[in-house]
Amino acid sequence: MLWVDKYRPRTLDDLIIHQDLGESLKKLVSTGDCPHLLFYGPPGAGKKTLIIGLLREIYGSAVEKIKVETKPWKIELPSRKLEIELTTVQSNYHVELNPSDVGNQDRYVVQEVIKDMCKNRPLELKGHRGYKVLLLNEVDRLSREAQHSLRRTMEKYSATCRLIFSCSNVSKVIDPLRSRCLCVRVPGPTGMEIQQVLQHVAQREEVQLPDALCQRIVQMSDRNLRRALLTLETCRVTQYPFTDAQPVQLPDWEMYIQEIAAFILQEQSPKRLYELSRKLDDELRHTTIELAAFYEHRLQEGQKAIYHLEAFVAKFMSEYKSWSIAVLG
Repeated sequence: MLWVDKYRPRTLDDLIIHQDLGESLKKLVSTGDCPHLLFYGPPGAGKKTLIIGLLREIYGSAVEKIKVETKPWKIELPSRKLEIELTTVQSNYHVELNPSDVGNQDRYVVQEVIKDMCKNRPLELKGHRGYKVLLLNEVDRLSREAQHSLRRTMEKYSATCRLIFSCSNVSKVIDPLRSRCLCVRVPGPTGMEIQQVLQHVAQREEVQLPDALCQRIVQMSDRNLRRALLTLETCRVTQYPFTDAQPVQLPDWEMYIQEIAAFILQEQSPKRLYELSRKLDDELRHTTIELAAFYEHRLQEGQKAIYHLEAFVAKFMSEYKSWSIAVLG
C-alpha cells in the first residue's frame, strides 16, 4: 500500500493538519443532521481525507466496509438506448463516484443513475442515520446541464440522501448548486504543515529524513501533500539511507513533458504537438503567456482537453517559427 493511503487519517480526531476544520465538522454532525456539503480546494489539500473522516463520524467504522464495482448502465432515451460504464466505491451507507468520467454524457448519469441511487435508503441499523451519502468527485467538471439536474435531485430526495461534492474550482459550480450546500474551503497546506506530515510518516516507517531533503521535497510539492508523500516514498525506493544532497526525482509525467517540450523547440511539426516549453526567449514570453491563458480558458470550458492542448502547441509552434526566422534567419 502506498504511504499516501497507508497513513491517511481515518477519523477527524486523527488529523495532523486542518484540525480546525475537523472540529467544525464534528460539531456539525453532533447537531443530529448534516446538510449537503461542497468541499473545495486545490489538489492534494486534504478534501478526501476530511470527507472520509466525516463519513466515519456519521456512520462509524461500518462505512469502511466498501466494495469497488464497475458495471454498465442502460439508459432509455426517447430516440435510442444508451449504455455507459461507471465505477463506484460503496458501502451500505454511502456511494462514491465520478460522473465526469463519462464526458458529455454526464447529464444522463445524473438524471438516471444518481437519481436511482438517491431513491434507496441505507440499511436501517440501530444508531445509524436515516439517510445515505452520495459523494461526487470533480463536480466542477460536470456540464451545466448535469449540474442543473443535480439541483433538482437534491431538492427531491433530501429526505433520504445527502450529497457531498468535491472540486478544485468552485467558480465552475453553478450558483443554484452552491447555494444549496454548506461550502467548506480546504486550503492547500503550508510548507511547515507538509514538513510535519513528512516527518510523521518517516518516523512511522522508521527512516531518517534529513531536513535538507525534506525541504526540497516540500518546495517541489507546490503545497500538494499527496505529491509530497509520493515523492518521499519514491526517494525511499530510489536510495536509502537518505543524504542531504540526494536528488528529488520528478514524477514521470513531468519528465515526459520536459522531454516533449524540448522536442517542440527542436522541430516545429505536427508530430511535436503536445505541450508548451518554459525554455523561451524573453521576446516570446509575453505572447506565450497570452496563448496559455487563452487556451486554458477554452480547455476549462470544453470537454476534450487534447483538442485545446494541441491547438495551443500548434499556435506556439507558429509563433516560435516566426520568431526564429526573424531573429536567427
